[in-house]
Amino acid sequence: MKPGFKLQTLLAAAALALVAAGAGAEQITVTSWGGAYTKSQDAVMYQPFAAQSGVKVLSEDYNGGLAEIRAQVSTGNVKWDVVDVEYAEALRGCDEGLFEKIDPAKLPKGSDGSDAKADFLPGMVNTCAIANISYANVFAYDKAKFGDKGPTRLEDFFDLARFPGKRGLKKEPNVNLEWALMADGVAPADVYKVLSTPAGVERAFKKLDTIKSQVVWWSAGAQPPQLLASGEVAMTSAFHGRIYDADIKDGKNFAVVWDGQITVPDLFVIVKGTKHLKAATDFVMFATGTKPLADQTRFIPYAPARKSSLKLVEAKTRAWLPGPAQGGRGFQTDAAWWSDHADELNQKFAAWLAK
Repeated sequence: MKPGFKLQTLLAAAALALVAAGAGAEQITVTSWGGAYTKSQDAVMYQPFAAQSGVKVLSEDYNGGLAEIRAQVSTGNVKWDVVDVEYAEALRGCDEGLFEKIDPAKLPKGSDGSDAKADFLPGMVNTCAIANISYANVFAYDKAKFGDKGPTRLEDFFDLARFPGKRGLKKEPNVNLEWALMADGVAPADVYKVLSTPAGVERAFKKLDTIKSQVVWWSAGAQPPQLLASGEVAMTSAFHGRIYDADIKDGKNFAVVWDGQITVPDLFVIVKGTKHLKAATDFVMFATGTKPLADQTRFIPYAPARKSSLKLVEAKTRAWLPGPAQGGRGFQTDAAWWSDHADELNQKFAAWLAK
């Protein structure tokens, strides 16, 4: 055998071995909300975790809810290992047995040495869910349309006389019902108390009736900036980070109205029955560490769930973080309340849409 041929044979064999090893490497699927948000997670969580652990991270997008997770768990055909869910879904899914338990004792300490339990903001560590960020539901408009006389209060969103034009709203009851009551004069502290009564629910839908004919419904977070850019709506509800992304990265001139903001924590859960439990758990531990959560704010200004991460957020980004510092009315969604009332109000909302 010629020396050159022997060398080529050895190199080819080595290449095949590497391919085989790569094909056999463990991988997990992390499902999240897509767009700018998932891009930020890929940059600071998926890729660094894969580089550190050797576990490949596949990414999938969804629009929220528990339907697909229920289907996977009930059939035993679990395709998603880790899912980014909102707080109400985290509570409901945990109660339904859809998620694996997560031992909070395994969470890494903060970069400042603080114990994880003390480092996470209150309520951000659940039996089977670990929080990563909080975002705000706000409404936004194109400054080119209104100039210096744009809307400033939640009531303006419902005022078609002073601010004519279509309105964009997410096609679900939560946030819409709370906004309707606040715009109808209910104090933020009383919103869920009022919404817990049949009269309160009727009042909220009656307020939504005043703009129903002008609503353009959306379902994915990427849609609101697109609706504004196309001029299809005059103003729209939105996840505040998507408006930041449109302004800072895409050069748009959209304004956020913080009055009426409703903040929602997002949490990582591990789907019950995953075949990659250790790798999925390791990912959650890594992704909710101080550095990944702080680094994520460089891409999208969602408030990290750890105090040690907040300390590392750049000043220019802090101006975009949700919370009381933005002024106006607002509160964090009552996830436990929605966990108890979601089925009933989803049915009422569907019936209202069909009228």
